[in-house]
Formats: sequence, C-alpha cells, structure tokens
Amino acid sequence: MKRNLVCLVVSATFFLIAGCETNPITGKNELMLFSESDDVTMGKKYAPEVEKQLGGRIDNPILQNYIESVGQKMAKVSQKPNFEYHYVALNDKMVNAFALPGGSIFITSGLLKNLNSEAQLASVLAHETAHVVARDTMNSLSKELGFQLVLSAVTTEKTPQTAVAVAKMTGQIIGLKYSRDDETIADRAGLDYMVMAGYNPNGMAETMQMLQEQSKSGTIEFLSTHPNPENRVGYIKDRIARKYPQAGSLRIGKEDYARNVLEQLK
Repeated sequence: MKRNLVCLVVSATFFLIAGCETNPITGKNELMLFSESDDVTMGKKYAPEVEKQLGGRIDNPILQNYIESVGQKMAKVSQKPNFEYHYVALNDKMVNAFALPGGSIFITSGLLKNLNSEAQLASVLAHETAHVVARDTMNSLSKELGFQLVLSAVTTEKTPQTAVAVAKMTGQIIGLKYSRDDETIADRAGLDYMVMAGYNPNGMAETMQMLQEQSKSGTIEFLSTHPNPENRVGYIKDRIARKYPQAGSLRIGKEDYARNVLEQLK
C-alpha cells in the first residue's frame, strides 16, 4: 500500500508521466519515470555515440554474427523479448560489458579475450539482458542524473548543436554504476536465461571468478560499474547447485568460442 501511494504521488507530480511498473524479474512494483518506448528511443539515439567513444565495432563479421547469435538466444527467453536487442563487440581494451536502455548491449574486446567458452560469453550477455529487462539503466540514470536531464536526453533531437551534450551524456552512461541489489537480480535472472537457452550456468561462476581474480592486480571496469554483491561467486555456485543440479550437461562451447572469437581477435 505504501509503495503504491508513493507511486501515485510521484505520478501526480509529473503529470502522470511517472508511475509504478512491475519488475518482470522480481514481480515487485518499482518507481519508473519513463516508458518502455523512451528506453528504445534513448538506446537508438546513444548507441552510435557509445560505439564511437569505445573504438567502434570490431571489424569482423564472423565475430559479430557469433556475438549476436548468442545474445539473441538470451533475448528470446527473457521476460521482454519485444525490446530491440542488438549485441555488439567493441574494439576497446578495457574489460567491460554494459547495456543501453531498450536493448543495445555491448561487450569489449578486452573482456572477450579473457573469456574461454560460449557459456561464459552467454553469462555476460544474459546478465546484461537482465539489466535491460529490469530497466536498470534508465532507472539508475534517473536517480543519478535527475528526471529533467534524462527527459532532455530522451526528447532532444540529435543535431550538430547538441553533439557535445550527447557525447557528455554517453560518457555518463558508460560509467553508470548499478546497485548491488540490481547486480544480484541480474545474476539470478541471467542464470535462468542461460539454462533456458541451453547453456551450462557454471559459465557465470567462472566468469565472475575470473573478474575477481583480475581485479586483484588492477581496476576491472566491469566490477567498477557492476559492483560485487557480497560473496558473489559463492552465492552463484550455491544457486546453481540448488536450482540447476542437472545443468552440468548443458552446452559449454569452448571450441566454438575459440574459433569464432579468440582466433578472430588475433
């Protein structure tokens, strides 16, 4: 009752622009200031600038088609298959992956070089897909930057005069940090997506363990923008053991990943 009352008050404040939506992953009502169509609009608007700032797309159709094919398997089994999902590999050395509102999902060459199986790739793309489904990026932007600034980012046409503002906003999107609760939810939903798509969920535990080991010798961008919930690898392994006890026989795909990604990046 209290949560719904808050939503009604906020809706009135923003002339019914804002309101509550049910998070399709958790089933809980959450405050959301923008519509799903706003997510799609913003994603389309800022995707080219993200690619520009992070070195552009890797110029390799074999690699890009492979990334897209694995990603689309995650999108298909998600709670929001209607979003316009695109999965793109960027030519940037940092170890990171992130999602724009509406379905544009990016993974860097730096992260790709540190993975060793299709299941590990699927874990990253599933995790980012969950952020899109839960609309975490738009929600976090609204909290960190304020309603008016994000509204302007959605509604202002991209012109030569607004190019500087678009570039600045893109930098803020790339550096956006999720909450630890968002991360836990995305991990759990990502595991579900992986299993439904036929992938061994241990790929997620392996990926998070690799990132944590790498972080001991320096900053890993993924863990900076996707902060580690407490005992992340431990609770992922525990959830796999409890919820997916027979998942060990699902797809890992080391040879396919080596052929379609690692060899293409040489």
